[in-house]
Amino acid sequence: MKTADKLIQEFEKVFSGQPWYGPSIYEILDRVTFDSAYEKPSPAAHNAAEIILHMLSWTEEVMDRLNGMTAGTPSSGDWPEPGAPDEQKWKLWISDLKLANANLIRTIRDLPEEQWDELIDDRRGEEPVTTHAELVYSFIQHQIYHAGQIAILVKIVNG
Repeated sequence: MKTADKLIQEFEKVFSGQPWYGPSIYEILDRVTFDSAYEKPSPAAHNAAEIILHMLSWTEEVMDRLNGMTAGTPSSGDWPEPGAPDEQKWKLWISDLKLANANLIRTIRDLPEEQWDELIDDRRGEEPVTTHAELVYSFIQHQIYHAGQIAILVKIVNG
């Protein structure tokens, strides 16, 4: 099986399939109501809206890196500010995340097999240390982590 096929299989399992750890990311997001999206159980915690924007920013950054751009902080920021609660924005962010993920899957599918073991263009440190394949696996882990945060927030806020 080609690297892209393995990555896409793992990606789809985690986002919309039946991952080993529990509900998929999209199942978790379906449990977030607009009313709970902006709730913070603690001033130090992020709310679901902030986490969704963070996840979306990093989806776009990973896509940029796979498309040959130099690694950096996402162009929309690491933790974009969601602003005042807005139900239309909330729905749009969920749609945007799903669209960005679909675009990322296409980017993964189109990357030539020989590039998966090449290092990404990362000039922030002394030497690049992450391959294209490691980047995608790490991204999937990142998204699982934040989906777990959202799942906990939903339980806290909704009881």
